[in-house]
Amino acid sequence: MSTTKKLALMIAALYFSSFAQARELEVSTGGATVTINGITYTGKNISVDGNRVVVDGVEQTVPVTGPVSVVVNGNPTSVETAAGRVQVTGNVGSVRTMSGHVDSGDINGDVTTMSGDVSCKVHTGDTKTVSGNIR
Repeated sequence: MSTTKKLALMIAALYFSSFAQARELEVSTGGATVTINGITYTGKNISVDGNRVVVDGVEQTVPVTGPVSVVVNGNPTSVETAAGRVQVTGNVGSVRTMSGHVDSGDINGDVTTMSGDVSCKVHTGDTKTVSGNIR
């Protein structure tokens, strides 16, 4: 691996480290609902932190177990994920992922990924990636 590639990976790791340590998934909903492992949540900010689901700062009573399946129904302001797959049925403002995969309609803001893949119909913002694919 070239020195430039190693440096890029180190910079990306530093960039994402604060997010990766904080939450595995965070969605600013913009009025959208989020379904996690078959349970639908409504709120302005929905996150998964370890095995906990937190909606607008309130921990929910059902813990997350096993592989996490996330579907965002609507047009969220932003989606951030460390790992796993997130499907957005509408459009999204911005997407940031470390190694997770995000599928959505249009992305009207920036996309940042280290090694995760982002698939969308139309992307109109800036793009930053180390080794992920943005389609």
